[in-house]
Amino acid sequence: MEYDLLLKGCRVIDPTNKHNGKLDVAICGDKIGLVAPEMDPGSARKILDVSASWAIPGVVEMHMHTSKRHRGENAHRMLARAGVCTAVDTGGPWDEFLEYSKTQGAGLNVGCLQQVRDGLTVASKDPTRAELRELRDKSMQDGALGLKLLGGHYPLTPDASRRVIEVANETKVYIMFHSGSTVTGSNIEGFRESVDLAQGLRLHIPHVNSYCRGQRERSLDEITEALNLLERNRNLVSESYLATINGTSGGCIDGMPESKATQQCLALAGYEPTEAGLEQAILNGYARVNVGLGGENINMTGPEAVRHWRNRGTMTSVNFPVNTAESRLLCAVMKDASGEFIIPAFASDGGAHPRNVSVRGAMALVKTECLTPEEMVLKLSTNPARMLGCFGKGHLSAGADADITGIDPATGEPVYSIVGGKLVLWHGAIVGSGTTIVTTELGEARVLAEGLPVQKVDVAKTMLYRP
Repeated sequence: MEYDLLLKGCRVIDPTNKHNGKLDVAICGDKIGLVAPEMDPGSARKILDVSASWAIPGVVEMHMHTSKRHRGENAHRMLARAGVCTAVDTGGPWDEFLEYSKTQGAGLNVGCLQQVRDGLTVASKDPTRAELRELRDKSMQDGALGLKLLGGHYPLTPDASRRVIEVANETKVYIMFHSGSTVTGSNIEGFRESVDLAQGLRLHIPHVNSYCRGQRERSLDEITEALNLLERNRNLVSESYLATINGTSGGCIDGMPESKATQQCLALAGYEPTEAGLEQAILNGYARVNVGLGGENINMTGPEAVRHWRNRGTMTSVNFPVNTAESRLLCAVMKDASGEFIIPAFASDGGAHPRNVSVRGAMALVKTECLTPEEMVLKLSTNPARMLGCFGKGHLSAGADADITGIDPATGEPVYSIVGGKLVLWHGAIVGSGTTIVTTELGEARVLAEGLPVQKVDVAKTMLYRP
């Protein structure tokens, strides 16, 4: 058989197929053809010598952002450079997600959750069940995978938050909840509330360590409690990130940051939770403004960052170094009594936010022997693929999707990636283009009408709705 592409001599790490050694990977079209040692170079039309790399199933990023507020025009390239093959925008809004998918694609597979936000997609902080069903149905027909509650930033009432989860569960669409409501915030109290609101239902609570920054108790005590709650409540799925910085809004209205999370980050370091307090935090280097430069977003502080923030009417994103080491590490490594990870996946909450460090961070944990290489792959690829319902991803079996992330073991950085059999990243250069939208049968027609290819999933079969 003649293959289209042959990756020669890489160390293949694929726990699904028990691979951890020097092997060749043959690709036929958009599928894996064969993984075997010392394959005949004459069996392929094109050969890449990747003998210095580790090859893992393509990274699946379950939490990123591409909105205009976050400088989303750069997000696809930033994700590709980070070795990501498939990603989910957790909040959209859908129209902005679709626009950038059409115009800024870098060869990735991407899906989207539509945000539930008062004044934008619903009329108030206490939307009715009928209004939420209308939003759900329209979002799914447009091509979204489900809904995202932005409680930590733009909270709804607790009762309305429960209604959103119920409405999503009615038809088994994806549902994610950044913890927090009009009663609680993006902290351990909000996390406890989310667990209570989800009783008897299925829910994805993202970036668990973001609720454990020592705002109410010691960070160590908060993360211990959160992990215990997750272990006891198997109706929940989750992920965590490895970056020190978070991502939030720098937008201010009437002298106050519009995001509750931004206010909390300011208060955590002793700044006034006001527009003036945010300006001082930027000047001092605590708050970092996202600035587009050379096709990517970077963090900037000081007077120049304040000018950029002001020139955009404050409506840009900012980052704070608020994620504690103990919460990041424990979320990454803790297992339950059966030996399964309590938090099954890494996710960066990046994209347009300059914090796409999942591969680099995971490799650091491998180097310090906190994770095995196989465990790293489970959390970067295999488990998030199951969370998304992309069962042809997360492994390199014959017939699986030809999505591969190549890593330099010396630096821990991604050096190449292949998506659907096509090269996307090659030693820092983005060579991919276009976007494939991950959607459901309900949204397929709308996405195709926009001129974009689709990859369909059944949300009812995802890890979220597991038996």
